Amino acid sequence: MSDTIFLGGADANATGHPDAAQSLILKVANRHGIVAGATGTGKTVTLQIMAQAFSDAGVAVFAADVKGDLSGICMPGSETHKAHANLTARAKQIGMGELTYKGAPTVFWDVFGETGHPIRATISEMGPLLLSRLMGLTDVQEGVLNIAFQYADDNGLLLLDLKDLRKLLLSLGDDTLRAEISRKYGNVAQASLSAVQRELLVLERGGAERFFGEPALELADLMRTTSDGRGYVNILDARKLINSPKLYSTFLLWLLSELFEELPEIGDPDKPRLVFFFDEAHLLFADAPPALLQKIEQVVRLIRSKGVGIYFVTQNPRDLPESVIAQLGNRLQHALRAYTPTEQKAVKSAASSFRPNPAFKTEAAITEMGVGEALVSTLEARGAPTMVQKTLIRPPSSRLGPATEPERAEVQKVSPVSGKYDKTIDRESAYEILSKREEIAAKEAEKLAKLEAREKEAAAKAKAKGKTTTTRSRRMTTTERAASNAASTASREITRYILRGIFGTRKR
Repeated sequence: MSDTIFLGGADANATGHPDAAQSLILKVANRHGIVAGATGTGKTVTLQIMAQAFSDAGVAVFAADVKGDLSGICMPGSETHKAHANLTARAKQIGMGELTYKGAPTVFWDVFGETGHPIRATISEMGPLLLSRLMGLTDVQEGVLNIAFQYADDNGLLLLDLKDLRKLLLSLGDDTLRAEISRKYGNVAQASLSAVQRELLVLERGGAERFFGEPALELADLMRTTSDGRGYVNILDARKLINSPKLYSTFLLWLLSELFEELPEIGDPDKPRLVFFFDEAHLLFADAPPALLQKIEQVVRLIRSKGVGIYFVTQNPRDLPESVIAQLGNRLQHALRAYTPTEQKAVKSAASSFRPNPAFKTEAAITEMGVGEALVSTLEARGAPTMVQKTLIRPPSSRLGPATEPERAEVQKVSPVSGKYDKTIDRESAYEILSKREEIAAKEAEKLAKLEAREKEAAAKAKAKGKTTTTRSRRMTTTERAASNAASTASREITRYILRGIFGTRKR
């Protein structure tokens, strides 16, 4: 296999230099990159040809498909397909030679489990920071959620799905328990608890309950290769997910964080073990609190040593923070429009990120390029950026446009993870444990209530008789009453002990 992936070349007819090819060296592909450009300039096709080229080189790919167009990567292209009418001409134009059509090995995923294998994570894996961002919590409410997670950890309560977290928050609302937790972990106000519960309900109604649970995704399933050495292209169907921007961006950030936490350090391999394409990347940074931005920057900075390359796909490079842009070594810039002062600033900013080419003005070229053209600068083997070049992006070998539903179904049938994630598993966790403890406490409370009722009934009967008793009888009555009071006190203490056990506050 080649140690580079071919991106495109100059117009051979115009330049007379068909060898002016632009390629991405696999050894530096984990230094991240960006594919930017206005709507309709060819970003999705560029993503598609890069994904398939990585696959052919034996690198697994994960890509979000927000419009459904990327699904065609699983099918070979065809000269008879209307979208492919000019592909052969483009191949000749850049000196590529004859175009061979083929699809890429593909696995379809869907957070909602409708058009692909379900992707799930547990509540514990997501953690309080990302959940807080997902629910839009204030700092105070995030603090309460952190306390809830810590309390669950300290008391052996697994948080796997939304009903586990909901049950835990309801339990923390008990006045006695809340007072004890406030003394141990920090103040937990009922108003804050109620606010978190309301946001949890909104999250649940938005469909997130299908994302949280088991079986949780195993990262190894995203890094599979075929028997002939090609990497699988994992396509996340995000057509529905993109309607919930926070869930979309939080899910992808969670996935990056899991890769960062679980994968071992391997330095700079000859080729990445996984390339991650993040479409609509601006959503990742929109309204992100400082703590989350710091985490994103850390992941982007350090995950390359785990053999993972991240490629952000967005309309404008300015959508990303400067600290992140500075870490993107491989850049493909499609056309930008500059009609307003803000857009003109964006063009200048994009132009300044390239190593200049004396043959043309980068700023002017960005606004003049047509569909399927891009300014390209990749890293040399020694890590320095190449001089920016005008490039005609190569045509894809796979189909332009979406796959049909029957075609997607056929791909799913031969998926290497078929049947592994399709059925939900609901094992014992916080919900079941707390429910059992509440049931035990309810039975004990019922016993105590019956005992007190019998005592009241006996006292009422004795009063109704109005008999004069002897001193000996009075002593016996006093003794019986003392015994009854002792039994009642013991019952109450047993009940309190059990109730403390329900919420994990029993002294050990």
